[in-house]
Amino acid sequence: MGYARMSIEGIARRAGVGKTAVYRRWRSKLHLVLDVVSEIAVMGLPVPATGSLEDDLRMLYEVTSRALRHPVASQIIPDLQAEAARNPEIAEALQNALQKGQEGVASKIISAAEQRGELRTGFNDELALDLISGPLYWRSVVIRSPKLPKGYLAALARATTEALKAL
Repeated sequence: MGYARMSIEGIARRAGVGKTAVYRRWRSKLHLVLDVVSEIAVMGLPVPATGSLEDDLRMLYEVTSRALRHPVASQIIPDLQAEAARNPEIAEALQNALQKGQEGVASKIISAAEQRGELRTGFNDELALDLISGPLYWRSVVIRSPKLPKGYLAALARATTEALKAL
């Protein structure tokens, strides 16, 4: 149903509890949704460990692509973005929730690649995160491409690897 039409009453009814039980744990539907998004963002992405930067990125993209195309995520993320455009508190909380998950996985992939000598140490971590996360997010969430072209994730992993090596 999306964020805007979601209610604490509906959540409580579906969970089989009273509204007060939900409010004991979360002070608003925003906090409940952000906890769910944070949990999925942090726990939902395993850190690949293939022994190769390009293969790690390809695996990350495969998992992320499936997650972004999941019916719940494909409904909630755009709704939360729309709400974030109107509400600075939602914008900050959403950014923190999503960024923590991606940064945690990306930093581990980069660190492993540095230790293997695939990447030089000490480059701009924020730019690296943008290179890793941006293209797939753009295609899946912003333009909402219904299907990725054949070989897209492998090509993206290869291009991202080359871009990271050039930093």
